[in-house]
Amino acid sequence: MDAGDGNCIRNGNKNDEQDALGNPRGIYQNVIADMPTERNATHYNMNHKNRGLALVFNHEIFDIHELRRRSGTSVDCENLVARLEKLGFDVKVFHNLEYPDIHAHIINAANSNHSDSDCILVAVLTHGEHGILYAKDSAYKPEILWTPFTADKCPTLAGKPKLFFIQACQGDKLDPGVTLASRTQTDGHPTNTYRIPSQADFLIAYSTIPGFYSWRNTTRGSWFIQALCAELSENGYVHDLLAILTFVSRRVAIDYESNVPDDPRMHMQKQIPCITSMLTRLLKFNKKGDENISNEVTAMEITKEKAKHGFGGLFNSRARNQAYQVNY
Repeated sequence: MDAGDGNCIRNGNKNDEQDALGNPRGIYQNVIADMPTERNATHYNMNHKNRGLALVFNHEIFDIHELRRRSGTSVDCENLVARLEKLGFDVKVFHNLEYPDIHAHIINAANSNHSDSDCILVAVLTHGEHGILYAKDSAYKPEILWTPFTADKCPTLAGKPKLFFIQACQGDKLDPGVTLASRTQTDGHPTNTYRIPSQADFLIAYSTIPGFYSWRNTTRGSWFIQALCAELSENGYVHDLLAILTFVSRRVAIDYESNVPDDPRMHMQKQIPCITSMLTRLLKFNKKGDENISNEVTAMEITKEKAKHGFGGLFNSRARNQAYQVNY
């Protein structure tokens, strides 16, 4: 008998239980949303009319006395906007907003119709602590940025990537790093509908891990945004997003080190980004109007269909794809 979780459709397991104390919370809602991607597709559908909305919240000055000016963030903002526009995003930039205004823009975006969009992206450049981000006037929990976009609350983004990039400290711990020295050694069945979790298809990329500092150069910008922009410029159309973010982490981890010789405690410190992915497919940006990626994905799906069902399955798959292209 089930306890907490639904039956596992694919393997018929009827004995699922939750690993938690207490009673489950939440109200069951049978929300039905359009299917933007075939059930067993390996890649997200990035062939909608629009790439999607990108909201960039850039904070340099604060009303909170303890928070210093974030010099260099304007460079981050300009570079990030340029890269996002190059990828086809409709970018909206907001500077030094108070919390009610941030929340209003998030809610407005969540209430918009994203049927013709591939995805949505939100970037926040600000001060932070563990579990807290700062608006100009007050602190807020980062969850308010993404919870309005869950599939049950924003059905036109259901099954689509929802991307969040946070440049902020998550604490006051320092990472002095470890020196590595070179050493030589001798020695499912397809259906027409499918259900997804409301929290699926999110990606949240933090500039640093929980509890630790995030570094910013006052003239060149933050390490994380510098590395992100560099990788999007070099590999934005080459690799999938998680591979790109792995390269971002490598750049930050290896190429950057704090230079504060007047403060030995802060000098020669390191940083590593923290990527949390609930993505369910590969996300590869294509140039709008470029069908190459779509054709590659279609070819992979056709090969799989032929292997499973022969040419009869292939023709059925084509029929489904034609209907899919008309509707989406």
